[in-house]
Amino acid sequence: MSSTPKPAPVPVPVGQTREFWMLMAYALLLGLVGAAAGLVFLGVTEAGNNWYDAPDSGWFGGHWWWVAVTAGVGVVVALLRYVTKLPAKIPGLITDIESGHVDTQIVPGIVVVSAASLIGGASLGPEQALGSMGGGAATWMAEREGLDKEDGDANVLNGFAGAYGGLFSSTLIVVMLILEVARPGGRKFTKTLVGGIVASSVSFGIYFVIVGAVFLDTYPVPSYEFEDWQLLAAIPLGLFAALIATVLVASTAGMTRLFTRLPIPSMAKPPLGGAVFGLIGVALPLTLFTGSDQLRTVVQDAGSLGLGLVVAILVAKILTFAVSVGSGFVGGPIFPALFIGGTAGIAVNQAFTGVPMGLAFTCMFAAVPGALVAAPFAMALTAAFMTQVGSLQTAPVLIAVVTASLATEGVKYLVAKHTAQRSGPRTAV
Repeated sequence: MSSTPKPAPVPVPVGQTREFWMLMAYALLLGLVGAAAGLVFLGVTEAGNNWYDAPDSGWFGGHWWWVAVTAGVGVVVALLRYVTKLPAKIPGLITDIESGHVDTQIVPGIVVVSAASLIGGASLGPEQALGSMGGGAATWMAEREGLDKEDGDANVLNGFAGAYGGLFSSTLIVVMLILEVARPGGRKFTKTLVGGIVASSVSFGIYFVIVGAVFLDTYPVPSYEFEDWQLLAAIPLGLFAALIATVLVASTAGMTRLFTRLPIPSMAKPPLGGAVFGLIGVALPLTLFTGSDQLRTVVQDAGSLGLGLVVAILVAKILTFAVSVGSGFVGGPIFPALFIGGTAGIAVNQAFTGVPMGLAFTCMFAAVPGALVAAPFAMALTAAFMTQVGSLQTAPVLIAVVTASLATEGVKYLVAKHTAQRSGPRTAV
């Protein structure tokens, strides 16, 4: 006689397991680590870049001695890369989040080189170093505690959340960004969602109590009344953002190849790159550094800058970012992309005065980084929170981000298809 099959065991809800609550405890600790790392790193970089004083945001408003500073910092970057044995090519921020793993051996090099890069005026953001510290601490913790693949990945993502809680000043933005980029499924989603909220909330709470400053409402743009046609207008804005993002990626790749092939010692490449973006900074001072403070100046002085100067700043910022990355400086792409997007929005408003400044700015501000990072909701929330344009006005922003993201993915598909066709088997003649 055949035995009656036993019913499949009912899975225990994720919240009723010991492993889940251990992850929450780790998330709490990672929030503390992220807050401490953010406070120290941002404090050091902000104190170190006090040499920057732009008396004029227009043409040649910088000082010529800036070139000596940026080139000198390039020497420091080269020495730090050599001492820390930092590889020429390091994993990007998005790669680390997608993989749920950080190479802990290169974290010290990334942190010190990134700090020097940001102090020296490189057109890069702090998110690379902060993410490496938070994700690196979580990776070390997961390996030390012997966590399995699922819990280890979730723990690393929670480490990123803890690192970014204070930086982005919004638990919602941080958690949404990580979930959209990493795309965890199944039980890992719950562990990442809840753990990310815990870690980022702890980090933000500590950061706010000590610093008392947030990025929300950083760029107050003129309010405007929502109208139906703005939903359609968001589509060409998104396509324009995709074009800018494509130019940014291509410029960075081209500049990286150029510096790689230069017949000069590797130690000389960061000083050369520093001198180049220093010269650009002398001509256009708003192109240096992360772009966070500089974009506020662009918004405030938009009426006096003029379309020609705004376009020049936009192009020069793309170039300084490409030079910074290509010559060996280290930093993140999100903050420069926000500057590029916002400045492009100002240019659109000045070229087409019928497009409200608030509409053009918020759509481009979100869509350019949204074309680089597959996180449309996080980018739309960032634009809404940092400009306070209103709830109805966020609808065009999301359409612009999705349009930019889809257009960028389409370009990637066509490039991959063309590459595959060229590298396919050839028939011998």
